[in-house]
Amino acid sequence: MSAEETITMAETCVWESCEKTGEDAFIVTFSNGHVKNEKKLDFKLFKHTDDFNPRKKTRRIVVAESDRLPYVGNNFGSGSLQCNNLSRYFVGVFDKRTKKMKVHNAQIFNMLPTIPGESAENVNAKKAETYREKVDALIEAFGTTKQKRALNSRRLNEVGNEALQQAVELAAANVIKQKGVEALHNEVTETEAQTDLFLPPYNPNADKAEDVYPFDKLLSPNELDALKDVGEKMAALTPEDLEKMKAEDTPQNVLRHLELLPKEDAARDKQSRCVWYLSFLIKASLQKRLSFKFGIEDGCPRMINNKVLRNFTVESFHNGSIRYTVSSSMRMKLAAHCLALLLHMGDLKVNLTLLHRDMGISEVRMIELAKVMGLTLSRQSAHSKEQAGTSEEHRMASLVLPLVQYSRPMEARKRKRMN
Repeated sequence: MSAEETITMAETCVWESCEKTGEDAFIVTFSNGHVKNEKKLDFKLFKHTDDFNPRKKTRRIVVAESDRLPYVGNNFGSGSLQCNNLSRYFVGVFDKRTKKMKVHNAQIFNMLPTIPGESAENVNAKKAETYREKVDALIEAFGTTKQKRALNSRRLNEVGNEALQQAVELAAANVIKQKGVEALHNEVTETEAQTDLFLPPYNPNADKAEDVYPFDKLLSPNELDALKDVGEKMAALTPEDLEKMKAEDTPQNVLRHLELLPKEDAARDKQSRCVWYLSFLIKASLQKRLSFKFGIEDGCPRMINNKVLRNFTVESFHNGSIRYTVSSSMRMKLAAHCLALLLHMGDLKVNLTLLHRDMGISEVRMIELAKVMGLTLSRQSAHSKEQAGTSEEHRMASLVLPLVQYSRPMEARKRKRMN
């Protein structure tokens, strides 16, 4: 191309991106040489169609078939090129008629020769199996008595392992038939996310009791500002509204703190925002699954909704959509954050009996949670709602420095059986 043609092309050429159309280009490189005649290769592109996990939809496989061998390349797995993750590649296609160059996103595929029906793992396994058979045949023919005894023992063990494997497969099939695949998948999801306990951020070396579980770690300043509107609605509730909330089985901790809101404006505003956030956490803990719009109809800020979905649910995929499951471990994490929040709302003292009733968690697990958080336990008499004129004993937890270190009971040691 001459200099004049280059100048003319630069003046009239227009770059046009193809990101909106989704048209991607694919660049292939062959690991074992160069292609002399690309017209003899039949290229095919395969896309991932598994809708269970939406993040796998970008997987692509390129197949090039020739007269001698087929070549396969993919953009995922151990055989993929890492350069696609580190850099972005583009291919420009110039149209001489319109004087426009369309720019396409490109991916590079490393094409490897593949023998149909064979792989390196299968070949190695076949060689190892053939060698073992040859050695066994030699032992049967020329081996010593000790070698033959060891061979028979190994074969008996192999038969035993096969019988055990069949029994395990049969037991697994029965469990799947009884519980169902979805129920088992949910159990596996909970088990993977299960830990002992999820505690809020804390500072064991704090000089002040209120700094052990910092309030800013429970509700950041931005999150507290986002609760302004819902907090004002809480602060404006009348005694008649509270009576209606009692009839609707509103959590007792929420009602108790609404009845005791401070008179001073700044303290009343902050406490009302905390009460709404507490009620939202308790409501989330009583659900099995949360949706992306959970709480939005009640005026929940998007920032708070995203925080709860991100920190207090287990994310899984089902039929191409994302599920947010509140597992048993996540419910305990919610209980820990509610307990820490109530410490700041109630002068570092919490009624564990009311909290375990509100969240549907057993009193034993709630007390164990308070012990793990280093709280001091006590008992207190309170009026019974079910029977007027009578009192019941409530378990209380207080944050006192230094934190209490509870010792766990020693597990019984198993005695070794002597043969």
